[in-house]
Amino acid sequence: MIRGEIRWYTFKSPDKKRPVLILTRNSIINYLGEITIAPITTTIRDIPSEVILSTNDGMPKDCAINFDHMQTVSKKKIGSLITSLSSTKMNQSTQAITFALEL
Repeated sequence: MIRGEIRWYTFKSPDKKRPVLILTRNSIINYLGEITIAPITTTIRDIPSEVILSTNDGMPKDCAINFDHMQTVSKKKIGSLITSLSSTKMNQSTQAITFALEL
């Protein structure tokens, strides 16, 4: 499990199993019981706090990483690997996080 991977995660009801982007830095992941993620949704709002992904990025269908809903979750509940983000998409993610948190 490393930063930039997209993996499955099952959220509490009424939500569902959905892809999430791992955001926690690599140097600390092995020491933590929880990691920070951003959920991925098929609802695309086309706003600066999102990064759009498609089948070209290794996703099953068009979707968006939603940085307005970042959260810290149990590492034990992180599921299998779907894909990893390219450096271009990681750079876009940094910009979206900056916007979402008004940094």
